[in-house]
Amino acid sequence: MALQLWETLKEAITAYTGLSPATFFTVVAVAIAVYYAVSGFVESPPPPRAREPVEEMEPLPPPVQLGDITEEELKVYDGSDPKKPLLMAIKGQIYDVSQSRMFYGPGGPYALFTGKDASRALAKMSFEEKDLTGDISGLGPFELEALQDWEYKFMSKYVKVGTIKKTVPVESAPTAESSEAEPRSAEATPEATPEATPAPTPTEDTATPAEAVPTEATAEHSHVKEDKQVDTEEAAKE
Repeated sequence: MALQLWETLKEAITAYTGLSPATFFTVVAVAIAVYYAVSGFVESPPPPRAREPVEEMEPLPPPVQLGDITEEELKVYDGSDPKKPLLMAIKGQIYDVSQSRMFYGPGGPYALFTGKDASRALAKMSFEEKDLTGDISGLGPFELEALQDWEYKFMSKYVKVGTIKKTVPVESAPTAESSEAEPRSAEATPEATPEATPAPTPTEDTATPAEAVPTEATAEHSHVKEDKQVDTEEAAKE
């Protein structure tokens, strides 16, 4: 019975395909091998995963106006406390950047600018610690222009919530007691006025230059006097 079926199958293969039974089965085997080879390169898409529940983010609180604060007070808004907003200053103007937490929050590319006046760092596009300051002295025109672009961007995107208070050293004013003590001390110690020293009176021992050094006139006068005395003595003898 089985032999009869095999003979019938071979006759049918030859009649319908024109191939011998051996050639037919060889072609079928090659076709199956090619199918599995091609299906191995093409991966089937993974089954759809169940959707994970997405945590709903709480809405951001409205920006709070802080007014004038110091740089030390600004440092507490650097993102270390998640309950406080993210604040950043440019040219002394403080902006609330909480809506861009992925950039200015902890782990973000600009996180080191938060809680500071980073004007110099933004102008120079620097991430060095020494440039994290609001001092923009010595910057070139291109750096100042870049800083101006940053300021326009912040003004259009974020809300200004305050300004940085500049601390100016105050000189100690003189007290009332010290001002009263100065005139009293001036009255107690009057300025010494130089007194005129009396001129020395000439004495008999100290001779003036006229008496000490005889001139030609005095010598001639004494010579004439002696001549007159000789004439009078000769006249008396006669």
